[in-house]
Amino acid sequence: MEKVRLSVAIVAKDEEDRLPRTLEAVSDLADEVVVVVDASSSDRTAEVAARLGARVFIEEWKGYAGQKNSALEKCRGEWVLFLDADEVPDEGLKEEVRRVLEEPTAEGYLLRRKAVYAGKPLRFVWGKEYLLRLVRRSANPRWAGKVHERLLLDGRVEKLKRGWLYHYTYRSVSEHFQKSLLYAELSALERFERGRRPSFWRLVLGPPWAFFKTYLLKGGVLEGWRGLAIAASYAFNALIKELRLRELSLDQNTKEDVRDFRGLQR
Repeated sequence: MEKVRLSVAIVAKDEEDRLPRTLEAVSDLADEVVVVVDASSSDRTAEVAARLGARVFIEEWKGYAGQKNSALEKCRGEWVLFLDADEVPDEGLKEEVRRVLEEPTAEGYLLRRKAVYAGKPLRFVWGKEYLLRLVRRSANPRWAGKVHERLLLDGRVEKLKRGWLYHYTYRSVSEHFQKSLLYAELSALERFERGRRPSFWRLVLGPPWAFFKTYLLKGGVLEGWRGLAIAASYAFNALIKELRLRELSLDQNTKEDVRDFRGLQR
């Protein structure tokens, strides 16, 4: 069997509209693409991925980290590049990946990611971040965390300083706030399980502080209405998170409500 140097791993649910752009972007970079599709997908994500040449696996949802670890296990490459279905590497980033694979000096690489919101790249809020996405399989890479999962490995990590990974965030403002509600619920449940209890001052001061920090301190005001929407989503998240934590703490029958995260992380 031909040696597989680079595998691209993607997890997806209801992404038939955005997945093709990502798969086409890596078609000249990856030796194989592994797509793990949530079994509850209601569209043609699996069919589209298979048609575009990916190895497709349909599995029950195991949480963000669990699903990505499942994709990792199925990769056959010496290196694995993790992408979300709404992320697209540009030509500069692909050239950087090819370069480091020829002469690697680390076990993992951080990629520069730029967010695109409502059709426009952001410059300040979500404007630029480095994420560990390219890893050598021999360095024991693994995903950890329930709400905001992170990629870990054993070994040296460096930054790729050329090229961008474009993140096409939300299809609409409505979807954005629906996701904010979901993340608030997940965070409240996780905090409750850790024994954290509600605070009156977090409830009163948390939402306005979240808005102020995002809109003014992080430059949301310079992003126009997009920055306003993002700042409002952070305030909304902070409010719902604290209200939900208070609700859980008041309810004496929370054992059924604090359920497995697999049922929520979608």
